[in-house]
Amino acid sequence: MPLIKQSTKDFWRKGRESGLGFWQILHGYVYGRWAYHYIGMAHDKHKWLQILVAPILLLYNRHAPFRPGKKGYDVPLDKRLTFADTYHGKAVPLEEAIKLVHLDRPVDTELPEQVVPYSRARRLVLESKARIVVMDCPCRTTAKNPCLPLDVCLIIGDPMASFVLEHHPDKSREIDANEAESILKACNARGNVTHAFFKDVIMGRFYALCNCCSCCCGAMKAQRAGCTMLCSSGYLAAVDEETCVGCGQCVQYCQFKAITIRERTAVIRENRCMGCGVCVSKCPKDALSLNLAPEKGAPLKVDELA
Repeated sequence: MPLIKQSTKDFWRKGRESGLGFWQILHGYVYGRWAYHYIGMAHDKHKWLQILVAPILLLYNRHAPFRPGKKGYDVPLDKRLTFADTYHGKAVPLEEAIKLVHLDRPVDTELPEQVVPYSRARRLVLESKARIVVMDCPCRTTAKNPCLPLDVCLIIGDPMASFVLEHHPDKSREIDANEAESILKACNARGNVTHAFFKDVIMGRFYALCNCCSCCCGAMKAQRAGCTMLCSSGYLAAVDEETCVGCGQCVQYCQFKAITIRERTAVIRENRCMGCGVCVSKCPKDALSLNLAPEKGAPLKVDELA
């Protein structure tokens, strides 16, 4: 077995080609190589890694959300995740997520700020029929009472897909686009929200479709703690008041607590709605729909990109 895995060499080479500096590539390597420990920090686990990662983050990000304590870098979640301004997810309706895993032509584009309002990571680079790997969700794996199943995170495209497959062989496997679609549909049926994730130290680009639940997802917890890691799909849920019977099923499934029932009718809290579309698929009366919401940003429309 070689001392340095081929996927590691490819990761560092791609990082240099993308213009990343040493500390950025090292940050990305730590994030990918010890993903379950890295994400575990959001669940107050692996204090030792907080001590290891903090200097890297300080040198790279030039701000200090960490301070040493007896059990590691013991600070509130919103402060501990200050560096997350370089790591973001965009809510993606099921139909668009399915298109992403079935791309039949290459895409290499910088998404406009209206679609992905991040300064450091918004490039979409995918080869035709990109390699897809499903891995056990680091957020669920490190949670105390995780939701099941665990294998709900889709890593799309190299070098990250090969990197995860080679470094986490016990928690990942390669799949085809059809199985990826099946996973997306099954997660949507369970009420999970699909997010397209971007990270600056992963070549500043999209690399994963994660199917998230508010009880386990580190990004959703950070969002609630005031660290803006997620952005709207560009849509808002809308209610047909004549059709709605106020059954409350949409309230039960909304991961963002954006729906309430008033006078036997569902009401959308627009400031909370991320336009994921889960409620639409759960309404037994087809009383919910998604409407374009320019004030929330622009949607990620795969057909236009491809």
